[in-house]
Amino acid sequence: MIQTVIKRDGRIVGFNREKIAAAIRKAMLTTEMGEDEVLVYKIVDRIEAKGKEQSTVEEIQDMVEVQLMASPRKEVAKSYIAYRDKRSIARKAKTREMFLEIVEAKSNDVTRENANMNADTPAGMMMKFASETTKPFVDDYLLAEQTIWAQKNNYLHIHDKDYYPTKSLTCIQHPLDKILEQGFVAGHGESRPTKRIETAAIMACISMETVQNEMHGGQAIPAFDFYLAPYVRKSYIEELKNIEKLTNVTLTHLYDAPIDDYITRELDFLQGDERLRQHAINRTVNRVHQAMEAFIHNMNTIHSRGGNQVVFSSINYGTDTSAEGRCVIRELLQSTYEGVGNGSTAIFPIQIWKKKRGVSYLPEDRNYDLYTLACKVAARRFYPNFVNLDATFNQHEKWRADDPKRYQYEVATMGCRTRVFENRYGEKTSIARGNLSFSSINIVRLAIECMHIEDKARRIEQFFVKLDELLEITAQQLCRRYDFQKTAMAKQFPLLMSSLWSGCEGLKPTDTIERVINQGTLGIGFIGLAECLVALIGKHHGESVEAQALGLRIVTYMRDRANDFSERYQHNFSVLATPAEGLSGKFTRIDRQKYGEIPGITDRIYYTNSNHVPVYYPCSPKHKAEVEAPYHDLTRGGHIFYIEIDGDATHNQQAIMDIVDLMDRYNIGYSSVNHNRNRCMNCGYEDAQETLDTCPKCGSDNIDKLQRITGYLVGTTERWNKSKLAELNDRIVHK
Repeated sequence: MIQTVIKRDGRIVGFNREKIAAAIRKAMLTTEMGEDEVLVYKIVDRIEAKGKEQSTVEEIQDMVEVQLMASPRKEVAKSYIAYRDKRSIARKAKTREMFLEIVEAKSNDVTRENANMNADTPAGMMMKFASETTKPFVDDYLLAEQTIWAQKNNYLHIHDKDYYPTKSLTCIQHPLDKILEQGFVAGHGESRPTKRIETAAIMACISMETVQNEMHGGQAIPAFDFYLAPYVRKSYIEELKNIEKLTNVTLTHLYDAPIDDYITRELDFLQGDERLRQHAINRTVNRVHQAMEAFIHNMNTIHSRGGNQVVFSSINYGTDTSAEGRCVIRELLQSTYEGVGNGSTAIFPIQIWKKKRGVSYLPEDRNYDLYTLACKVAARRFYPNFVNLDATFNQHEKWRADDPKRYQYEVATMGCRTRVFENRYGEKTSIARGNLSFSSINIVRLAIECMHIEDKARRIEQFFVKLDELLEITAQQLCRRYDFQKTAMAKQFPLLMSSLWSGCEGLKPTDTIERVINQGTLGIGFIGLAECLVALIGKHHGESVEAQALGLRIVTYMRDRANDFSERYQHNFSVLATPAEGLSGKFTRIDRQKYGEIPGITDRIYYTNSNHVPVYYPCSPKHKAEVEAPYHDLTRGGHIFYIEIDGDATHNQQAIMDIVDLMDRYNIGYSSVNHNRNRCMNCGYEDAQETLDTCPKCGSDNIDKLQRITGYLVGTTERWNKSKLAELNDRIVHK
């Protein structure tokens, strides 16, 4: 006797005889003789009695066909079979339509889901074919019933769901010193320990490129300056040895002699050791500059993930005060300022300046000159972004200014905002750790469902009840994915689990990664705080003190529940200010279909990213900072504060410094600056005019804007989806 039914999406539900009766009845109504209730339940009784204890939907439908064919009503069987075939064709047609859109390189939400990926190339198409066919498999076989319900009803989005079956983790901050000092084996190649700056820069690229193919998120280097600094000195010594060969003069006494700074100078009027020493410095600086040029060029041209996407890379730097570290920073910034190719702005890596009082921020700081250079570069090239090591939540009790490895205790940021620092199950650090997976909730949907409640207090109370239920579902979904990820074997991630991930050293190829991945984090993201507040009290947090208080209450509640989940499930849960790209439009589109266009809530085709003040709301940088800053302490899985500045910022480094000052004043964790930058897509010419119709260099009218999409740059807005383009067009200057 049938007890349970396995549905097409993999869910197991109780047997419902009325569903079979209704299906037979529908088929009967299409025939001349109409319904026959006696026959309907006669067939239902036989199927229920003869079926397996747990039957599939297809098995039950096959039995219905057999019973109808054996009955006097064979015309009903024909109608039932025809309807069943029609449903099957409809399901296949949906897949066919989606595939044709990929084949025909159409611009839509499927092909423009990720602006960093060119879905029009053959490799990009293959990625999208694989992605779109994998997601239903995840729904059918890997998700719990309550998760499927939350997805189906637009409450929950599982990020990188297409990578779920691979058991891959999201991202990592590379301990590049291990790679450079020890070398590594990846694929069929093997690298030796590094000896010079050029090789160190190349190995930094290879490390990130290799692991990008083992993970579904971004790659980052947490202390680029510290890691590469030793190879500046090695290269300098190499130059001294070259001089020794040419002059037959012994210079060993200069190998380890102190150098205050690697600054190029003319050799005129210099004599003896000083002249030879300066010549070696000049040669070294030139090599470092070329190495940094090559690094940036490679990170914008080396492809990964089947050859359709450049590495989603980030580097953190700014706090190495050694002469060698400063040389790396200076030449990296100079190369970034000059641009790549014909002088174009480099899209990757995302560069992040570590702002630290006493080191890299104040006029009396050793690296203040490099900080001002960083601001000059950001004014022209968008990068570097800025992470605030002085924010209360970014400080580490072990950090010491005289510790040569103090970078271990400095927070590093990844991608457009990901932050991994606190750790309940190991060392508090960003290094050799990353996010495991994250999912985002639609808090706007929850608020809309409460709008009918007239009493404001009861409306808000009911919202929190719904929020609590959804947070429980999300935490359980993340734990279920974690339990699936931990069954992967180390050999599935050849470089990641042999050299990079925290604690991986003792893993054998066939060991599971279970005992090491708990060093990572599970992120609970959210989208649309502004629209959520409008639904609950009529105003968003940028325009109302009451709304701001409620917004902080909501996100604080999420943070507190994340802490509860960490204790209950023994994982590193954190709240993430979601960098919604395709999701900002997906959530809104489905909510609009159900609720229509609600002013201030669903009347645009996107929801505002995470806790940001809406891009279209006019306010000053100061006001935006005051409103958004408190959320950074609550969203320790990642956050970003950005300001849109007016006009040509190329020569206005003070504007950038003013934004960093806001970070310092309001305890902001991470920030970036947006400004206008036109780019000729034919020759690469760039300028900052408000509008540029014709390229003055080549005469082309193929002009596009260079802009951030969620925190990272995209070379062309052609790869942006409709929702993010609408958001871009709505952005106004903060002044």
